[in-house]
Amino acid sequence: MSNISTVTTDEGAPGDLPRPQRAIDDGSNGSGGLDKAYGLLRAIPASALWLIVVIWTIPTFGLLVSSFRTRDAQRSTGWWNGLNPFEWTWSNYADIFTARQSIGKSLLNSMAISIPAVVIPIAIAAFAAYGFAWIDFRGRKPLFIATVALLAVPLQVALIPLLQMFNNGASLTLPGLDKTITLIPDFDLAGTTTAVWLTHTGFAMPFAIFLLHNYISALPKDVFEAARIDGAAHFTIFWRLVLPLSIPVLAAFAIFQFLWTWNDYLIANTMIGANADAQPTTILIANLAGDFGRNENILPAAAFVQSFIPILVFFALQRFFVRGLLAGSVKG
Repeated sequence: MSNISTVTTDEGAPGDLPRPQRAIDDGSNGSGGLDKAYGLLRAIPASALWLIVVIWTIPTFGLLVSSFRTRDAQRSTGWWNGLNPFEWTWSNYADIFTARQSIGKSLLNSMAISIPAVVIPIAIAAFAAYGFAWIDFRGRKPLFIATVALLAVPLQVALIPLLQMFNNGASLTLPGLDKTITLIPDFDLAGTTTAVWLTHTGFAMPFAIFLLHNYISALPKDVFEAARIDGAAHFTIFWRLVLPLSIPVLAAFAIFQFLWTWNDYLIANTMIGANADAQPTTILIANLAGDFGRNENILPAAAFVQSFIPILVFFALQRFFVRGLLAGSVKG
């Protein structure tokens, strides 16, 4: 039995209602350890957190320095020995942009994958999230549960079936009738960037719907009731109210999805394969080292170019990031 004592406040003036009593936990109910841990975390000064941030950025800075050093310098000394900008060279960057498989083309391929894989899930999931949150239709809760349950489907188990579908389409053979029904025609998408962003779009949809639903369902109900009284239809409410109010969570999902698709290697390698004309930067960088790693000196330059665009996207949208992460976590 927990030992909880109460502190009674003064009774106040005659006729006033008694003030509520405040329960004080003396720590014997098991929460004292959690409170101490929470207090220790709160006591961490901001300077220590900034120190962690600085330490975390050191590898990125080392990658930048190494990208300007020659092969012999990279092999003989550490990157901290190359901090003198007057000794840097642009030869590594010249090599990756003038090579037979130029990184410039692979950057365009990465854009062709990442932009549709971000825009399409947001466009579809926003409508679905609004419907699940504010439209009362039959089967809404089971359908929402089934959609969120798709998050548990492993990506790896679906890659080969999806690749076969992109290669040959999908058909159903009816037993006993000797008849085949074409469900999805053969669009010959294997080896193209379209197959990659379609795969990313499909697997991002459950998470997008779940995240947007939590945010949209927490919006003030009075706003929707006032809009309905004024005669606004669902599409007008969605376009004029929900979208402007949901910018933080839309930006948060855009950051997550863009980073995931831009840095993906598994899906791109599976769907594109050996088609060099459609390879994104992740596949190109993996192949730049050449046989026996003889071109390893250009890898830092290629890696820094590949990571520079996600860094720009993150800092451009970072003011929405925390607000979007907290979407729907507190109601009221």
